[in-house]
Amino acid sequence: MSAEKNWQLELEEYIKQGEPGRIEKSEAWQTAIGLQAIDGLKTSAYLLDTAKEHIEGKISIDEAQKRIQSYYEQHTDRIEIENDTKEADIVSTRITKLLGEKTFQFSPAEWLTIHRRLFEGVFSHAGQIRQYNITKKEWVLKGDTVTYAAWNSIRDTLDYNFATEKQFSYEGLSVDASVRHLAKFTSDIWQIHPFCEGNTRATAVFMIKYMKTFGFRISNDVFEKNSWYFRNALVRANYNDLQNGVHATTKFLEMFFSNLILGTSYELKNRYMHVNYAEADTFQSSNSKVPKCQFGTLGCTLEELAILELILKNPAVKQAELVAETGKSLRSIKRIMESLQKKHYIRRVNGKRYGKWEVTRC
Repeated sequence: MSAEKNWQLELEEYIKQGEPGRIEKSEAWQTAIGLQAIDGLKTSAYLLDTAKEHIEGKISIDEAQKRIQSYYEQHTDRIEIENDTKEADIVSTRITKLLGEKTFQFSPAEWLTIHRRLFEGVFSHAGQIRQYNITKKEWVLKGDTVTYAAWNSIRDTLDYNFATEKQFSYEGLSVDASVRHLAKFTSDIWQIHPFCEGNTRATAVFMIKYMKTFGFRISNDVFEKNSWYFRNALVRANYNDLQNGVHATTKFLEMFFSNLILGTSYELKNRYMHVNYAEADTFQSSNSKVPKCQFGTLGCTLEELAILELILKNPAVKQAELVAETGKSLRSIKRIMESLQKKHYIRRVNGKRYGKWEVTRC
């Protein structure tokens, strides 16, 4: 069994045990470690041991960070290990800490802060906007590059994209339409590429935290197992080669977000995104599965979908528990519940006090 599969199985075991505190920590670690594959990095066995101690409550996340930092300070003579794993280990602990925090502000400043917190001491330019133009050879483009934002337009472009998204209303928007919009917004801000390095990992963390504001518990295994796909999907969303019939498309990114949010099972294969893979449309459309509850095809919103998923897991859930789970106010929860009842998605059975919720359109 490969080392990669080994760490996935070991951390997955904590989720199977079903203890809420351990589940949340394990999911954060799996996402954090999986995201390192975006840049071809792998974490160490020592990092896995540290993660397990944190999940089991033996050490705090701050202690985990100090332990990893100390480990590499004591092993400066082991150049090969340091080059291969130091960045992955340090950044993994920082992603885990960020994903465990409830605070979030939707702004360019938050994105810059996330990058700084992830890469401080790793990159000299952590949290700083690049001062030169960049190109990157991409396998999925046969060695060609995406056209990234010019360095002297980054701040204005950031402000414009974030202001536009802030004014956008998801109220009344179907889940399918919301997924398409989130995919487009993600591809747009990623194309700016404001940092010299670490753009995709910082984008992923920012978007996970942003999507959590809708009340979702993001499926960790999608980022864990498909982080390189995520990056290639962002590349394809921002690349045109009209002479050869290649057009920028968010369809691959939409499938990624659909799996992430709706629980669909699109087969996310990197080779399907290669500009030479002509059968991508036919193959992928025939290898997808719809979620058990086809909320995406109905008239619910992102907020309502998040609540529906929580009710399915626990029909006896109380409004106060939904507040704690989603981070939304009690007033918002009541509004969403009323909307779900009016749309006949849910109904109350056996009374208000001792009853439970029943999902009626699933």
